[in-house]
Amino acid sequence: MDKAPLTEHLVELRNRIVISLILVLAAFATSFYFSENLFDLLTMPIHNTVSFSIHNPFIFFSPGANPDLKLVFIAPAEAVWMHIKISFISAFIVSSPIIFYETWGFIAPGLLEKERKYAIPFVFTTTFLFLLGSLFCFIIVLPFAMNFLLTYKTENLQPMISVGNYIDFCLKFILSFGAIFELPVVIVFLTRMGIVTPETLAKNRKYSVLVAFILGAILTPTPDAFNQTLMAVPIIVLYEAGILASKIFKKKKPVVEKAE
Repeated sequence: MDKAPLTEHLVELRNRIVISLILVLAAFATSFYFSENLFDLLTMPIHNTVSFSIHNPFIFFSPGANPDLKLVFIAPAEAVWMHIKISFISAFIVSSPIIFYETWGFIAPGLLEKERKYAIPFVFTTTFLFLLGSLFCFIIVLPFAMNFLLTYKTENLQPMISVGNYIDFCLKFILSFGAIFELPVVIVFLTRMGIVTPETLAKNRKYSVLVAFILGAILTPTPDAFNQTLMAVPIIVLYEAGILASKIFKKKKPVVEKAE
């Protein structure tokens, strides 16, 4: 492992943060130009619902319960802030491969030489899982959640949703799912570091269910049990996937040769 003074590590951390911020700002400028298109894309879950079929296509969008619902803004700057939020989160997602690469570049000096070769697999896996989680949320979870929330006992009610509340709801959900899909990577990393073992993780499986629902309550933008469950179930599945991956990639114990 490389040993360097604390000041050098702090300077390196600052440089990597600056590089990441520059890329995020560049992506933000581009995203802001297309923010209207991104907004139209984000309104799909409120106008459509996900349908399943035993025939091809197996998953498709169909009109939701409120296909003509219009979002409103109730503060003068709400619409502007909406475009800024969409652009910033989009810029973060687009820049995520570089952010993950810079993160690995910072922690790599503390690893063994043979462990540094995992840079490309780490960047690829973390980026793929983050995008997969965000896409899973946008295609499956959000349309299902919006259709349920806008139709459950609302026969005599007229929905009037502010654009700021809707965008916050969607973006928090998307980022949260992108983050929790990194769980297998975190588990494998902790296993490689020797902090946990697959056996310990499997033994404490029952506690993971409780933690999953607690995280679901914390990460979901609304306090209802429905959205909490929508997030808790994928966490439980990802925990099991992490256990399986940790068994495959766990650090092997050195073989001690017996003296003859």
